[in-house]
Amino acid sequence: MPDAKTEAALDPLILAGRSFRSRLIVGTGKYKSVAETEDAIVRSGAEIVTVALRRVDLQDRSSGSLMTLLTGQRGGASNEGPRWTLLPNTAGCFTADEAVRTLRLARELGIADMVKLEVIGDKKTLYPDNEETLAAAKVLVAEGFTVLPYCIDDPIVCRKLEDLGCAAVMPLAAPIGSGLGIRNPHNLAIILEHARVPVIVDAGVGTASDAAVAMELGCHGILMNTAIAHAKDPGLMADAMREAVSAGRKAFLAGRMSKSHYANASSPSRGLIE
Repeated sequence: MPDAKTEAALDPLILAGRSFRSRLIVGTGKYKSVAETEDAIVRSGAEIVTVALRRVDLQDRSSGSLMTLLTGQRGGASNEGPRWTLLPNTAGCFTADEAVRTLRLARELGIADMVKLEVIGDKKTLYPDNEETLAAAKVLVAEGFTVLPYCIDDPIVCRKLEDLGCAAVMPLAAPIGSGLGIRNPHNLAIILEHARVPVIVDAGVGTASDAAVAMELGCHGILMNTAIAHAKDPGLMADAMREAVSAGRKAFLAGRMSKSHYANASSPSRGLIE
């Protein structure tokens, strides 16, 4: 029987031609310390880590800073490459122009290859602005960015983003930071049925069972932050999320049994002892 790493290598997440063993993407906000952030990321098994460009000092590479952690090398050896793939995001942007300018700046600093596009339309719900997201995506794709857009769980918006050339679509499960779980599995199922790019659930996951449900639906990955960072034990929750994503993916690939309104005996009815 293959081990977990071997299994993941045989079923990678492919984003714009790049292969990742982990299907869990984690954020870096809301932790109590950089040390707690590092522990949670490591235990999650994530290979892609997202960072809010407008909420972090991108040029602070001092000892103990978040950017030093995120841009550091594996084992401290420069020839081993970065520990994680950075996914800079535009959290806090409310217009397409703001998002585009923010990502152009990140590119100048050398940290914007693959990006998470987030254009918020409402400060209370933090729902995305569909029109501004589409406008920003069009510009960014034309400029050569690999764009992963956060969007509403609307099959039409997802199709339009895909048609613009986005490398994936990232529909929400519930409002950002709410922990409400998968509110509309029907819409996610429709998006998955028609998508030709990976579908990554972004926002709303609260606990491990939510992650498993999303993966069992057939989602290709999950991005989360608050569910881990605000757990009583973030490191332990990171363990749980890693296992839930893996278990949900395996259940999807295995194919669940069909549902029935009536009982179906586990033992054969033929050849019963009289």
